[in-house]
Amino acid sequence: MKFLDQAKIFVKSGDGGKGCVAFRREKYIEFGGPNGGDGGKGGSVFFEAVENLNTLIDFRYQQHFKAPRGQHGMGSEMSGAKGEDLIIKVPVGTEILAEDGKTVLKDMITPGERFLIAKGGDGGRGNMRFKTSTNQAPRYAEPGWPGEELWVWLKLKIIADVGLIGFPNAGKSTFLSAVTRARPKIADYPFTTLHPNLGVMWIDGREVVLADIPGLIEGAHEGTGLGDRFLKHVERCSAFLHIIDGTADDVVKAYRTIRNELKLYKESLLELPEVIALNKVDSLEQKERNKKIKALEKATGKKVFAISAVAHQGLDDVARELLKYVKVKQTAVKEDEIIQKEVSSKPWSPLD
Repeated sequence: MKFLDQAKIFVKSGDGGKGCVAFRREKYIEFGGPNGGDGGKGGSVFFEAVENLNTLIDFRYQQHFKAPRGQHGMGSEMSGAKGEDLIIKVPVGTEILAEDGKTVLKDMITPGERFLIAKGGDGGRGNMRFKTSTNQAPRYAEPGWPGEELWVWLKLKIIADVGLIGFPNAGKSTFLSAVTRARPKIADYPFTTLHPNLGVMWIDGREVVLADIPGLIEGAHEGTGLGDRFLKHVERCSAFLHIIDGTADDVVKAYRTIRNELKLYKESLLELPEVIALNKVDSLEQKERNKKIKALEKATGKKVFAISAVAHQGLDDVARELLKYVKVKQTAVKEDEIIQKEVSSKPWSPLD
């Protein structure tokens, strides 16, 4: 399945059905009167977040979504049937934006939640609705009201606990395959990863979702290489795992280059917790390994973990360090949910 993380689609709700102009005509009933029924309401368009989707590829083959219109009213005071609502399923983590591509209409982050994007048009009233003492035989009815239509952008931001960042060929995909059952493409040339990959890591009985982001290079914010278009997938992460190639000549420069690209994309990303791992240490002599670790720790002020994704060295220590930040975020989310429940259940008081 191909990966697609943004799409532009057209949605239209159903028009309301027309009201009916009809009169009751039966033998021996001299004054039957109007009995035209109302038109049915048009179908509405909803977005629904589902868990079993991880790409927007379906919207490459279908860009127009239209809900059915309501049926017209009929005689004998029969109203038209309501148009069936249209449910558009999108992956959890999908942002729905206006046509300008900037205004966020809804962020679909909860599985099963629905969002009304276009309300169906109301049906027109039949002529029986217009009967009065001074107008006992009205010969007009309302047309159905038109539905809503608009273009919207869908942008997928993968929901993961930890985002893997670093230069191409730093070993991010190898790390992902070593700690999860994911099997991303791995090769000895740059930009092997062309789209984000997800994997689930289990550590100490806890589940941690990892997102492998295509490698960044200097100038990514200007479109160099694959650019920074995939960085939106790490905006929701609890922490970063910054993997640095231990065989690089200047590991400090490599670290600062990636951090600068994050800053140029969105400065708030620098506030996320970061775990630094020097990869491929099995290819280094002990003296060179220690030298590069000390240089990184001095430049970053953080602990640097020495790992080898290929040889499965030091992976447990990194995983447990990442788990600390995931636990913190999950605890904060639970506390927010408890507070919201307490507020919603609190009885109303005029003193509030």
